[in-house]
Amino acid sequence: MARWSRQRKKRAWITTLFSSYYGVFLVFIYGPMIAMFILSFQGRRGGTSFPMRGTSFYWWQKLVEPSTVGDMQGALLRSLILALIVMVVTALFSTMLAMAFRKRFVGSNLLFYTVMAGLMVPGILLSLGLATLMRQIGIPAAWWSSGLGVHVVWTLPFGFLVMMAVFNRFDTSLEEAARDMGADEWTVFKEVTFPLILPGIVAAGLFGFTLSYDEFARTTLLAGEFNTLPLDINASMTQRIRPTLFALGTASTLFSLVMIGLFLVVYSVLYRRTH
Repeated sequence: MARWSRQRKKRAWITTLFSSYYGVFLVFIYGPMIAMFILSFQGRRGGTSFPMRGTSFYWWQKLVEPSTVGDMQGALLRSLILALIVMVVTALFSTMLAMAFRKRFVGSNLLFYTVMAGLMVPGILLSLGLATLMRQIGIPAAWWSSGLGVHVVWTLPFGFLVMMAVFNRFDTSLEEAARDMGADEWTVFKEVTFPLILPGIVAAGLFGFTLSYDEFARTTLLAGEFNTLPLDINASMTQRIRPTLFALGTASTLFSLVMIGLFLVVYSVLYRRTH
């Protein structure tokens, strides 16, 4: 009994230690986010630190008013449009790439590592290199052209890996059965392949949206005349910091959570339909 008691105590100490570490980790990660959420409801005379000076929606109302510094409303709209376009392009290209890699072909290894290079190259170097190239050939940078391109380079490897995992577990006998019944390749893809891989396509698109929406380093030199939301927030940090930034950060966080929740619901529905 004494030996069992010592083992039980040791196990309890280890469990308590890891639980405490995990609790501190959660506070470290989510503590600033919670503080930002609370401080966004400061009163009109409130600042960016505690204690609170009243509570109000004053700084939330400032979000929809024209700003004398930056263009947060326009930057938010541009980030949303860019993220949606990147989502569609990532889902489409990653699906096409993964389908191509179902069979080996000449240059497949080179193409694989070329796609993965977008994941491994530091973002600021990629931004600098592409900005230098565009300046040399005389093409002006813009968030909808060069910004879109560098975002796709960043998000495509994630979507590609998701779709590779989907096809790795794909049952090819279903396609073979459809071909044996006289279906052509387009019918096989439309009626058999596409419905089964659709949850993976949604997951790849979600990666594209979330990674593009808050991307900063790769957009720094390629956004052109108009900033995206992360760049505009960074520019605002050089001025006097107001609780408006906390309200914007809280709104962006809530929006991201809603989008992720929506995608998860769509993914769950599609997954159940295909299984």
